[in-house]
Amino acid sequence: MHSADLKRQDGRRAASDYLQQLLLAPGLYRQNWEQYVCRERRGTINQLAVAEVIARHLWSTPRGPADAKITPHQLKDTVSRALTGRLLSRSALSMFIAAFGFSEHEAARLWRLWSGAATISVMSGTRAVPARTEQNIDRVLGPRKHRTLSLHDHVDVGADGRIYRARTMQVIEATAQGVDRIPFICDSKVQTLELGQGGKELTGDVRQISDGVFVTEILLARSLDVGDTLTLEFWISYQYPGDPADAAERQFRVAGMRQVENLDMRVEFHPDRLPSQLWWAQWDGVDGEVIEREAVTLDRQLSAHRYLRSLEKTVAGFYWRWNGG
Repeated sequence: MHSADLKRQDGRRAASDYLQQLLLAPGLYRQNWEQYVCRERRGTINQLAVAEVIARHLWSTPRGPADAKITPHQLKDTVSRALTGRLLSRSALSMFIAAFGFSEHEAARLWRLWSGAATISVMSGTRAVPARTEQNIDRVLGPRKHRTLSLHDHVDVGADGRIYRARTMQVIEATAQGVDRIPFICDSKVQTLELGQGGKELTGDVRQISDGVFVTEILLARSLDVGDTLTLEFWISYQYPGDPADAAERQFRVAGMRQVENLDMRVEFHPDRLPSQLWWAQWDGVDGEVIEREAVTLDRQLSAHRYLRSLEKTVAGFYWRWNGG
């Protein structure tokens, strides 16, 4: 297969992955198909329910005479191929976008991914945290019992210029039997952690791993066996002193010690405090310098976003400057 064909194939798989994230994330898109579900399976998209949404859209805005009588069952194979990445055609993607009413920036990203034009889709490096910190984490947490299939971070920056909240959607897969909890690693800037879908409670036991790095455990809503998946939702609030000159207060990053697949990051700014410059970047570890960066412009919702197929042993995210800073 030629490199252009491989790029096109990878792009369409990436578009399929992002399409799944949009449909699984809490909100209107998920509500649209969930209303047609008879038996819900958490963290799983009901393909027939999705086909129902698309069929109803085609009934009201048919592309041709056949659409006025099309049934959800006739669309189920198209939906299945699209969501599993086997075949996401141009016409299928157009139907999804129109039927679910994806926002302008979401639709644009789907088309960019579909065409294979994603600028940085896979990022890897040699380290995310210092070797001693990684050793301490491995020692405290023990063998890894799950992997991350997708991670969506939506970050809000307030009118005072401080990062004050992040909503995370994480799909995990158990790699061991009887996984009933996963670790949550954070720094001292995290003020609160509130669980939503997929989470039962926090253990309440917070341990310090190294300078400024802490770990607790999230108890899952149900125990997972090997291959089981679960969608986990939580909200994080932060407490920053509010020093605009401090670079740590003008960035949001993810450190991937192990492979993280399908990372979607979005930072939204308050209209009263917009950055004068904004970059998407990769760092040489959490304490290292920026090794690659790309200027980014805000969309109409005053947000910046990036989708990655994979992140491993590196640090990536957004950083910005304020006027005069």
